[in-house]
Amino acid sequence: PAIAAATAEGINVNITLMFNMAHYEAVAAAYIDGLRSWRERGGDPRAVASVASYFVSRVDTAVDKQLAALGDPAATALLGKAAIANSRLVYQRFKQIFHEQAGPFVDLAADGAPVQRLLWASTGTKNPAYSDTLYIDELIGPQTVTTIPPATIDAFRAHGTVAHTLEKDLDDARLLFDHLAELQIDFDAITEQLQVDGVAAF
Repeated sequence: PAIAAATAEGINVNITLMFNMAHYEAVAAAYIDGLRSWRERGGDPRAVASVASYFVSRVDTAVDKQLAALGDPAATALLGKAAIANSRLVYQRFKQIFHEQAGPFVDLAADGAPVQRLLWASTGTKNPAYSDTLYIDELIGPQTVTTIPPATIDAFRAHGTVAHTLEKDLDDARLLFDHLAELQIDFDAITEQLQVDGVAAF
């Protein structure tokens, strides 16, 4: 409600601490509802901007902990993959919401309203076993923003890869969540707890 109300007042909002699809869908809907209210009150929809800050590395930290505890080769094979898969699937949902002709944003787009861009947050690599540019290299695509810690910026300048990678391996991304479910890893529960912990920490 706060997101919709602020947007309806013409205020630009950065919504943060999202970890799963349900979080993202609620935030996108709030932006669209608020923007429509702003337009109905005579506001110019072209004058309002928003980003949806979706957290990345913390997802791997939490999921990897549960995978490692299983001591199963099938679980080991999934280490370090959940965060990128999660982000890539959310980007596909972004495209459906903001770009499909039958989507909820089509009338606002016709009036020049900007899409609510996805912003990748928590992009510094926490696990030293993974590439220090992992979450930058693998999540590059149109209409996104990436916040990057200074050390990661330096690493990316030194050996990062600039390419449209955000839509790679989408079938593998979908399968990963099937595999997590088979291993009794409750991704929704993990990411809900990440949000609770994030609010407390911030």
